[in-house]
Amino acid sequence: MIRRIGLTGGIGSGKSTVAGLLVAEGAVLVDTDAIARRIAEPGGIAMPALEARFGAAVLRPDGGLDRARMREIVFQDAEAKRALEGILHPLIGAETRREATDAGPDATVVFDVPLLVESGRWRALVERVLVVDATEATQLRRVVARSGWTPEAVRSVIAQQAPRALRRAAADAVIDNESLTLEELAAQVRGLWKRWASAGTR
Repeated sequence: MIRRIGLTGGIGSGKSTVAGLLVAEGAVLVDTDAIARRIAEPGGIAMPALEARFGAAVLRPDGGLDRARMREIVFQDAEAKRALEGILHPLIGAETRREATDAGPDATVVFDVPLLVESGRWRALVERVLVVDATEATQLRRVVARSGWTPEAVRSVIAQQAPRALRRAAADAVIDNESLTLEELAAQVRGLWKRWASAGTR
């Protein structure tokens, strides 16, 4: 049985939907994006360092991180981006390890990592990598529809993520989620889960 699965995909690819389908099959989900949001909420463990580095301008009225403002800053300033990552990544890593440990040794853990390929370190930490893929046009349409972001904002995020070809090259399995119905997507996830449930590790 494969016990450690890395799940990734570009924004708007349907990665979160696939994560939910894997949980329905019995996986334990460790969502690094959710961890990043949680530690930057009011009282979160990242907030003192974020406020010290970036000031009150990046705080919401409730004391949490203004993610839209922070996104604007790091898109325009590479040094600010490195500083943000230097604060968040160690904290996210520690929380990720804690959640995986809490799942227990017999659990199949799915690590939902938007920047799995970009980070360069996750390949050694998981037994399989699953990529959910869609064209940029589809990504753009989905994200604008669900979030209200401008197309330019979505393109900026896509430009900072690994190219589709690079993600696909890093994958042990790819789900092409371009025009699948939810039922078709679920069937693909179920089939992959069964194959990996009966597989040995590398």
